[in-house]
Amino acid sequence: MDTRSAGLIANTLSFVVFILIAVWYVAPWLRTKSREVALTALLWVNAFRYVALELFSAQWAGLPIPNDLRDEIAYGDVLGAVLALACIFALRSRSRVAVPLTWLFALATLLDLSNALVGGIRHRMMAEVHDVPWLILCFYVPALWVTLVLIVWQLLSRRGERIGSA
Repeated sequence: MDTRSAGLIANTLSFVVFILIAVWYVAPWLRTKSREVALTALLWVNAFRYVALELFSAQWAGLPIPNDLRDEIAYGDVLGAVLALACIFALRSRSRVAVPLTWLFALATLLDLSNALVGGIRHRMMAEVHDVPWLILCFYVPALWVTLVLIVWQLLSRRGERIGSA
């Protein structure tokens, strides 16, 4: 099996597994929690997106990723991590900006993940990626997409619920 096929299979299986976990366990659990607790739990998954800075060392070690794509992915993910942490602080302090900030996070994450996906496809990165970037792409990125969907679901389905209400 070539590396591209292995990566696509691993990525697909990660999506399937994360979706099943979300449907069977996470979504029912989220329904039992307040809006801020539910959103905070989902945002914590995104707080580690700074791991994309690893692309700088991966490139140095031979990963053939163009500098512009590397920068877009790495800095976009760092921004996503910072926004996730800002949302967590706002939600925990029950700030009035918590929900709008979380919407900003969701929009920024959608744009960042979509841009990385298009760039990765354009530069055929699935066939080239290995080691830690492979793990990030095949395991963490599907988790980010699934949590993004769950965050938007929470924002939409609970839009009438005030922060701090049960």
